[in-house]
Amino acid sequence: MAADIKEPWLNYLALTTVIFAVCATLATFKGGGFSTRSVLSQTQASDQWAFYQAKAIKSYLYEMQADKLEMDMLALTNKDQGSAANAYKEKIADYEMKVKKYEKEKTDIKQEAKKLEQIRDSAQANAKKFGMAVIFLQITILLSSIAGLLRKKPVWYFSLMFGVLGLVYFADGFLLFM
Repeated sequence: MAADIKEPWLNYLALTTVIFAVCATLATFKGGGFSTRSVLSQTQASDQWAFYQAKAIKSYLYEMQADKLEMDMLALTNKDQGSAANAYKEKIADYEMKVKKYEKEKTDIKQEAKKLEQIRDSAQANAKKFGMAVIFLQITILLSSIAGLLRKKPVWYFSLMFGVLGLVYFADGFLLFM
């Protein structure tokens, strides 16, 4: 009968274990959300960089075509220079406008890609902190369970150290203060 007497500290052990389990669940959920955001942002950034490359290629093609037309125009003999030269000049001006347009578009695309990369990096930082929180909180739950089964108060105290560390990482997952 003496072994059936419940020690008061076991109530606190149960309460802290539940609190740590809830925090571990929330950290897992939030960490997964940030991981998903990181992957999506990386995919979107990659798409933007591919779009940037396409614009760069188009711009380069127009630059090359304009250079070719300028060389062709220089090769015209004096008798052919009338209307053909004007047509060449118009086409060269058109190509140069397209090159400028693509250069501006590339700048906008580059800014968007960089913004998406920043979102990715931020999400990875948050996910990493939540991952660390889950590790420490799981260790805490494990040690608390052992302390309860063996009725060893020092093991519970030891588990609380991991729990506090897990809670710090959990809070850091939201605030990124470390």
